[in-house]
Amino acid sequence: MCSGRVDLEFILRAFSNGQDGVFIGGCRLNECNYITHGNYDALSNTHLCRKIMEHIGLNPERLRLEFMSGADGNLLAEVTDDFIKQVKTLGPLGTSEGMDGKDVKFKLEAARKLVPYLKLVERERLRVPVKSEEAYTAFFESEPVNRLFSELFGDKLAVSQIMLLLKEKPLSTSDISEKLDLNPSDVSRHMNASSRQGFVRYDTASNCYMLA
Repeated sequence: MCSGRVDLEFILRAFSNGQDGVFIGGCRLNECNYITHGNYDALSNTHLCRKIMEHIGLNPERLRLEFMSGADGNLLAEVTDDFIKQVKTLGPLGTSEGMDGKDVKFKLEAARKLVPYLKLVERERLRVPVKSEEAYTAFFESEPVNRLFSELFGDKLAVSQIMLLLKEKPLSTSDISEKLDLNPSDVSRHMNASSRQGFVRYDTASNCYMLA
């Protein structure tokens, strides 16, 4: 299977299912057997996923992408052994990051719901103009892209987490603020926007927000 078909959703789902690390192996860049150069899509998805992981508090070193040819059996064994050692050093998912399993799963589920949105963002605003590993690394690690990603992803992630909480039961602004460690004014801002879009409604009797 082409590494370009390893969707962002697949990676997040693997972590959500409890995998402590995810390894992706792709063909060498610029040696694609097809005209699609899907390994560059895999490279882009990996950079995006590592940013998501940083944003939700997971160590991005739990995800690795390596490029090699079908003749690189020794290299495959070497890099996979190294990655296994690295993941074992990090320990079970969430442990070294100071999160319990429930919290990790919650944050990953909220992030997974944003994959369609991120694909649109990637197409429109996070496309790398030059196809080279160096160009992709420089682009995704640049300060403007880090700032743009935080702006585009931060609020969306907060709203996604709030929606998951409200799916369980109605909550007040202070409840949401406490559970997600968000400023109450930010919670009110997110709820006002979500109310205008018809996603939530405010119950005056209980002073709580609930899904519409």
